[in-house]
Amino acid sequence: MSESSQTPPFDRPRSVVKMFLARHQQEGVGAVVRRCIGRNELKFLDPFLMLDHFSVTPPAGFPDHPHRGFETVTYMLQGAITHQDFAGRKGTIGTGDVQWMTAGRGIVHSEMPAGEEVSNGLQLWINLASRDKMIEPSYQELLSDEIVRAEEDGVEVRVIAGESMGVRSSVHTRTPTIFLDFTLKPRAQVHQSIPASWNSFVYIIEGEGVFGSSNSSPVAAHHVLVLGPGDGLSAWNRSSNSLKFVLIGGQPLDEPVAQYGPFVMNTQAEINKTIEDYQYCKNGFEMARSWRSQ
Repeated sequence: MSESSQTPPFDRPRSVVKMFLARHQQEGVGAVVRRCIGRNELKFLDPFLMLDHFSVTPPAGFPDHPHRGFETVTYMLQGAITHQDFAGRKGTIGTGDVQWMTAGRGIVHSEMPAGEEVSNGLQLWINLASRDKMIEPSYQELLSDEIVRAEEDGVEVRVIAGESMGVRSSVHTRTPTIFLDFTLKPRAQVHQSIPASWNSFVYIIEGEGVFGSSNSSPVAAHHVLVLGPGDGLSAWNRSSNSLKFVLIGGQPLDEPVAQYGPFVMNTQAEINKTIEDYQYCKNGFEMARSWRSQ
């Protein structure tokens, strides 16, 4: 919710405990990403495995590749991405749209720009509990105008997952998660509750803002802010331009993580089995034997 007072409405407001700039790196085929999680500064933030702010221009993209053991959330900020998978699913994720893909026991798919212009967005990887890693793949897809939103006192929020400012997303999160896209007009502020046991972080998309404490220094775009313990986050926009950021939080799984690229399991033995399954097109990867994206 947004507040007019300068006093955050939390008993234990969350502060920023780690901050770094998400720098450019190459990924996929010719694509450029700002990797926020899954890099030296922040390898993992349970339950989050990766967050990329990606930018692709044809012919660059993310051609055929597999996943197992987690979920991917693709949120388009500009342009569009065409998605195909080995089960015959095909569609376009347009500006403002969200695709929430549960890879489960296995998916092979491609993600390529739909037009000739630059396409950029966010992709978040969320770990699945051991009990869910081998479930059947599934999708939840929301067009931009289907994403619930609220606006009050110069603050607009798009609720991709979870709840904010009195509105709740329809997305089912197997791993309990909030994914909130905030836009603050100049001089606006917001105070968002976060379950005390969850891990959380902020990624600033554009503008600059003050986070955690009202006397903190402003932080500029493309920085990642890891939040400490507490029951909520406060943010202020004291600049003359809009501030846009995502606040992402989730319930830790507290399970071992074994990862080999796009495969995330609990043990190395499970990773070895996954590699074998993929190589021999079995146990969830049967359709990979003859499939190629078009």
